[in-house]
Amino acid sequence: MEPYELSIREASDLMKKKELSPVELVNSCIDRIEALDGKLIAWALLDKEGALQMARRCEMEFKEGRRRGTLHGIPVGIKDIFYTAGLRTEAGSRTLAGFVPSYDAAAVERLKEAGAIILGKTQTTEFAYLDPAPTRNPWNLDHTPGGSSSGSAAAVAACMCPIALGSQTGGSTLRPAAYNGIVGFKAQHGRISTYGVVPVSWTLDHVGILTRTVEDAAITFQAIAGYDHRDLRSLNAPVPNPLPSLKGSNPPHLGLAREYFFENADEEMKGHTEEVAQKLCKAGAKVTEVVLPPDFRLAADINPIIMGVEAATYHEEVFSGKKDLYRPNIKQLIEEGLATPVTSYVRAQEERLAQRAKITPLLLQLDGLLTPGAPGVAPKGLESTGNAAMQRPWSTMGIPTIALPTGLNQQGLPLGVQLVGAPFAEDKLFAVASWCEKALHVNLYPPLR
Repeated sequence: MEPYELSIREASDLMKKKELSPVELVNSCIDRIEALDGKLIAWALLDKEGALQMARRCEMEFKEGRRRGTLHGIPVGIKDIFYTAGLRTEAGSRTLAGFVPSYDAAAVERLKEAGAIILGKTQTTEFAYLDPAPTRNPWNLDHTPGGSSSGSAAAVAACMCPIALGSQTGGSTLRPAAYNGIVGFKAQHGRISTYGVVPVSWTLDHVGILTRTVEDAAITFQAIAGYDHRDLRSLNAPVPNPLPSLKGSNPPHLGLAREYFFENADEEMKGHTEEVAQKLCKAGAKVTEVVLPPDFRLAADINPIIMGVEAATYHEEVFSGKKDLYRPNIKQLIEEGLATPVTSYVRAQEERLAQRAKITPLLLQLDGLLTPGAPGVAPKGLESTGNAAMQRPWSTMGIPTIALPTGLNQQGLPLGVQLVGAPFAEDKLFAVASWCEKALHVNLYPPLR
């Protein structure tokens, strides 16, 4: 096995035993990127010199007996909406061309404090909305990798790095995870600081984590979650530790949500989700069909209202003078947001809270809610990033969710499911996801050369 193929846990254990060095791991990832990124275009910027300098520093700390934790010496990709001190942050937009921040986003800060090594910036749709990035799907270059965390998902799937940060406002972390055959996670809204992240919608924006295993996502969550006074929506509450519950967790009680989710899925995805539910049952899980609140779809319908108004608020000043530099979809979102009556926005905000209150009793009765991970496999073509229907309600309500890879279709494209947890219970969701990952035993690696 090449170093670039290792998970965070595997690489960390080898470095702890001095059988792998941070420099060797970073060089392996850089070689992988240089071999494949001409085709995939997952990276907006590769900081070879900076990454190797950080790797040498990590190596020196290891020799001095200073090991900061599991992420020490691990290379990371950062979605290009996160501020990175001294590295360009352009958010896929001509309006930010050449912008170099003087400070790091909070999540980047915490990764660095944990000893992680920043490889560079991954491609994003413009301002993390719908206008596609140039990235291609590593499973089939003619298909979208999804968005808006396009480069992060493709880079992790192609083993260019074991972890990348993304974001999710609608479906921008879990949908690309499903399309690329990897794990995607978003925590409770406010659990991970969005300070220093170019916003789409303050109410809806979540930092996302993309990895190849559930354990790696949990390790990353543990490192970057926690209160941050600079983020006005940051949760000032203890962070649940998911790591102890990953081993030896009991078979979960899962609810299978067919309404709304199956209505938005194609036949292949519906059948695959049923098959996954059956496999989990055979492995010992209890799976029961559940009934969602009758107006559940409102949680999806109000997402673009809140997003549009808040995006317009952030962009208004620049947009008034540089409208022609914005691409069509983000331009339309801002214009619609500017035209939305304040009463519609306030009603949407009230409905968001009402929907979370209605779904919470059901989620508290279960260990997790099982849904399709996307409407289908990654669509052919690069003009769209796919449909966020599976994730939009949970992004609106700010509830923890995780995407799991569960197989390939006959054309060799990834299929996946989504697990939804109770509010504020990320540790329990990780335990359930870990149990399901072990029961399904699916490890997907795209056939790249």
